[in-house]
Amino acid sequence: VNLLLHEGDILYSQRQVWKDPNNVLTSWDPTLVNPCTWFHVTCNNVNSVIRVDLGNAGISGTLIPQLGQLKNLQYLELYANNMSGPIPTTLGNLTRLVSLDLYDNHLTGVIPSSLGAVGRLRFLRLHGNKLAGVIPASLGRLTKLVELELQENMLTGTVPLEVLSLVLVGDLTELNVAKNNLAGTIKSSKPRVATVIQDTLKTTL
Repeated sequence: VNLLLHEGDILYSQRQVWKDPNNVLTSWDPTLVNPCTWFHVTCNNVNSVIRVDLGNAGISGTLIPQLGQLKNLQYLELYANNMSGPIPTTLGNLTRLVSLDLYDNHLTGVIPSSLGAVGRLRFLRLHGNKLAGVIPASLGRLTKLVELELQENMLTGTVPLEVLSLVLVGDLTELNVAKNNLAGTIKSSKPRVATVIQDTLKTTL
């Protein structure tokens, strides 16, 4: 029960940091036993939070580091809001996370290299923010990644070889780094090839 109280406390702390002009968080009532009856929160069969779905909700404010303690979280969907500040490095502790959707916000700072520890991550969509710095080579450890969307930020440097190799050795089907300040890429208004397609390797029996 302590864990469940704790998860509710974390989410309620996050609610207090956010501005919520559309009142989408009014059901986030800290007096309830656990957050599983709150709107936009989904729990598993032991009442631990596995999803937070608040895309396109008109929310503004920062992400609190304690979100990294929601240890069973699988989906963190906060896209298309007015979120600001950095992506907490503590999100690298969310080892069950499958989808991290923070795109179309006003997030600043760097992409935390700690995200390379989230081995189950399939969707990492951070596009349309104000993220700077380099793409961490640690993201190359995310062999389950299907979509890596980093376009429309202010990223610099080059795309690490470790990340490019996911196209060949991992499950990556989309890697989008357009509209950044990356070295060795050309800004273009025309759509360009963003996917590498190859035949399956023939193996002799």
